[in-house]
Amino acid sequence: MSFSQALSGLSAQQQKLGAVGNNIANSQTVGFKSSNVQFADVYAESRIGLGVRTAGVLQNFSQGNVESTNRNMDLAIAGEGFFRFQQPNGEVGYSRNGQLTMTADGRLVNAQGAQIMGYAANAEGVVQAGGDVEALAVEAGDLPASATTELNVSLNLDSGEGELVAPTEAEILAGLGADDYSYSTNATVYDSQGNARNLTFYFTKTDAGTNTWDVALRMTGGPDGAGTYVVESAATLAFDASGRLAGGGQVNFTFDGTDPASEFNGTQLEPLVVDLDFAGSSQFAKDSTVSDITQNGYTSGSMVGVTIQDDGTVMRNYSNEQSRAAGQIALVSFRNPEGLKAQWR
Repeated sequence: MSFSQALSGLSAQQQKLGAVGNNIANSQTVGFKSSNVQFADVYAESRIGLGVRTAGVLQNFSQGNVESTNRNMDLAIAGEGFFRFQQPNGEVGYSRNGQLTMTADGRLVNAQGAQIMGYAANAEGVVQAGGDVEALAVEAGDLPASATTELNVSLNLDSGEGELVAPTEAEILAGLGADDYSYSTNATVYDSQGNARNLTFYFTKTDAGTNTWDVALRMTGGPDGAGTYVVESAATLAFDASGRLAGGGQVNFTFDGTDPASEFNGTQLEPLVVDLDFAGSSQFAKDSTVSDITQNGYTSGSMVGVTIQDDGTVMRNYSNEQSRAAGQIALVSFRNPEGLKAQWR
């Protein structure tokens, strides 16, 4: 009996050494979780014990150290959870190793060639909340141009400016002199084909008693043969006694060229219809100056890279400084992670 007890101890220690050796061998493996062998006594009906056996091997799933690699495709999980991967044969597995590469056809895979899974985005780059989890891929391709539809201008207009008569369309087309308006500034907008257009704002103080300003627009630039387009009195801004914008801050204007409207610039361009917002503008006793101009149009762009955000959203980045989501990586949690079986080694 004593001989069998000794053998059971040796066998248990052999399994312990195997687990320790595996821990050491994988000490530099990303996402590896160490194993711990638990022992149990073996009893017979008599008082004399029969030795020892291995009761089980448990993995330690506590949070490990997170190291920076300065590589955007190296992902780590802060806290609980696993990445979900799919093998080429359809088999699904889970891992905390987030070292990814992108294949020539856009698949995001780990070192074993398994493709990471998540939620796909639609054509507009919006991730479908609550959608099916699927293998993620980043489709290459250009981002089409988008015309400006929203333009936001925030500025201060000098309250000390004198009154002037608002310029007419003919005068604006002919070209205004510095004495024909109170202040001017420029913005870049884009038409439906992504052509950049220069938009000039002419601000003219027309009534000092009511703090009223006329805003005229002149658009130039674009493709060869493009003309000059004018919107006379596109907006009328009114300020209260404290210099705050009181009215006329939100307007809409359209550049559509000659009839029919589709013949904008003599080419097949859609009319440029823009919502213009002067929110945050003021009239104080200081120089007229612009604090911010933003617009939502852009020219076409080609994909130049892929980045992954902190929330797992996979972003396609384009040469026109735009980004669109390709999908979002999913995380999976288990009530009993110790019940998982190691595979794909």
